[in-house]
Amino acid sequence: MNLQFIADGLIMGALIGLGAIGVTLTYSILRFANFAHGEFLAWGTYFTLLLTAAIGALVGGSGTLGALSFGWPVILAGVIAALLTGLVALALDRILFARLRQRGNAIVMVMASFGASMALRSLLEFLFTSEPKYFSRDIQIALPLGLGIRLTPDQLFLLLLTVILVVAMERFMTKSPIGRAMRAVSENPVLARVAGVDVDRVIRATWMIGAALACAAGVMLGITVQVRPFMGFDLLLPLFAAAILGGIGSVPGAVLGGLIVGIAEAAAVQVVGADYRAAIAFLILIAVLLIRPAGIFGVRE
Repeated sequence: MNLQFIADGLIMGALIGLGAIGVTLTYSILRFANFAHGEFLAWGTYFTLLLTAAIGALVGGSGTLGALSFGWPVILAGVIAALLTGLVALALDRILFARLRQRGNAIVMVMASFGASMALRSLLEFLFTSEPKYFSRDIQIALPLGLGIRLTPDQLFLLLLTVILVVAMERFMTKSPIGRAMRAVSENPVLARVAGVDVDRVIRATWMIGAALACAAGVMLGITVQVRPFMGFDLLLPLFAAAILGGIGSVPGAVLGGLIVGIAEAAAVQVVGADYRAAIAFLILIAVLLIRPAGIFGVRE
């Protein structure tokens, strides 16, 4: 039996889960669904692409790391781009969401995030056009792993990177002071403020971390597929599906939800064709939520 679709689903599910961490943190701490989150993914990828070209021009070549299709400039550029994407998120909050948050109307904030998403996406398309771009056009030979599964060195590296980032994020949320503060605000923002938690600092950390992880997910997608202005918009619904399926506020839940959505979509391609992959994934989501509305790791209120 060819299990290649499971490997393909794991790759897509890993980057969906990584991006969904930002969605679940924003929803649990800021109490609204940020539909501009997908644009952080796209902006972070384009930042990385530009910085990679700039670093390559400065050092006189990009080079590669072993069997990978990219070199250290992409990794360095990705780290800088994650910071820049976080600053974009902070600027958007300062200009738009912070003012609306004072009014306490979540519906208005959701609608504003729709508008911000369209503006950011249109600006990206204006600056870079809709023509796809690539980190590398090198063709990699997939490595046989058994049971009919084959993965490229890039895909194996990105899976390993996802595991590292998720473990680091989980440790950060449970062990660091700011991580514990984020969990407190997620549980009860009013009580957390009374207890001395700097809620404004928590909000800033939420935007920075969520946007940085969205950048990482975007770079993963850009390396394995291509870079387009609509790449974040195309992943928006799977990101929300993963966050809700895993349980709002749960980092492991977001990742597990992403893996389930990714594998379900890959399996749907095998069974009913690519046109229905999103529908199959959301049918599974609905089925799970009918059984446990709070999600897999969510807590019933």
